[in-house]
Amino acid sequence: MKRRIASWENGHSIPDEFYGPLICEALGVSAAELGLNHLAGQDARLLDAHYPPTPEDAFRAVGMLWRADLNGYEPLILSEAQLPTWNEASLRWLVAPEPSFPSRPGSDNVQVGLADVAMVKSTADVFAQFDDRFGGEHARQAVVQYLSRDVAPLLTGTYTEGVGRALFSTVAEATLLAGWMSYDACHHGLAQRYFLQALRLAQDGDDRRLAGSILSAMSHQATFLGNFIEAATLARAARMGISRVATPTLMAQFHAMEARALARTGDTRACELALAEATKALESRNSGEEPEWITYFDEAELAAEAAHCFRDVNRARQAVGHAQNAMSGSHVRSDFFATMVLADAHARAGEVEEACQVAMGALDLGEQLKSSRCVSYLAEFRQSLAAAGDSAAVRDFHAQAEEHRLWAAAAGQVAQ
Repeated sequence: MKRRIASWENGHSIPDEFYGPLICEALGVSAAELGLNHLAGQDARLLDAHYPPTPEDAFRAVGMLWRADLNGYEPLILSEAQLPTWNEASLRWLVAPEPSFPSRPGSDNVQVGLADVAMVKSTADVFAQFDDRFGGEHARQAVVQYLSRDVAPLLTGTYTEGVGRALFSTVAEATLLAGWMSYDACHHGLAQRYFLQALRLAQDGDDRRLAGSILSAMSHQATFLGNFIEAATLARAARMGISRVATPTLMAQFHAMEARALARTGDTRACELALAEATKALESRNSGEEPEWITYFDEAELAAEAAHCFRDVNRARQAVGHAQNAMSGSHVRSDFFATMVLADAHARAGEVEEACQVAMGALDLGEQLKSSRCVSYLAEFRQSLAAAGDSAAVRDFHAQAEEHRLWAAAAGQVAQ
């Protein structure tokens, strides 16, 4: 038996159908949390994405997610986003009662203070910088490991209500980051579940601004996945839900997310109205009154959103103009997306040489990025380039692009 256990610990084998359930029972965890893919049928509750009814349910659910993700539980990592979940989340949050508080905090006897909360915040900020610079797939597992092993015990520790609220809000922000990184890696079902748990934690942290931003992230993902009506609804719910405490930058982001969704439905007029509202809101902002985590949303970010919108409603020249104003020079992945939208808009406008030149710049910029979403942008550009026809510029571009990792990955995605 010792030899068998050593084999499991070293990763040379996994517990079978007999030993697996016994180990789960002994450790008090699920098969998913141990990454036992062959026992997937036992963990349907993990794969059902629902808004947790209580803080304790949220602690359990997010803890299970972190452990299952960390151990590579394939049914979760390969799962798809569930459309009803977006509608349920926005409605449940909008009609939620006052923030709840755990009925019996302190089960793990870990004393938690504001210094611990600040430490979680600072650590998550460092990971956010990695995400921005290298893409969500670079340090995603490191984030999840930190949350699972260092942060989870804090949630079930001992703290005052004031500390608890601050803790929930900070962990919600860190879980939102895990959701964004999972989304960037195109683990869409997993990302949706992280967003969902972050929303509940933000609710109990009495942080409605952050909760609105989480709904905005859900809207972003829903648009990417082609669920445009749901995406617009999520953006509107975010705007409605924080109207009493909204800041101009947040409102600008919510209007921009609505515009992105409306553009994909083909409603050009409504899209333009939403973009106009976003511009108006951003012009009235006071940076000193904005949450630190939303200050990245500036004129360059809004220009990037507008470029996406005008590209999607087939106004290529307007898309080019906005994309040219979308380069911040400080956010690598965002600049990559904006550059690819510019390249795509040039291609759709029939300016093939410009499109190829801009796309090559994006490939150089993206050399350090590990992001499946970046690959999706390149796959989309490959299709636009194919529609533009064969030319010397296109052939030269293909010859140079083949040397880039992301371009090769995009070729594989198109082939699928």
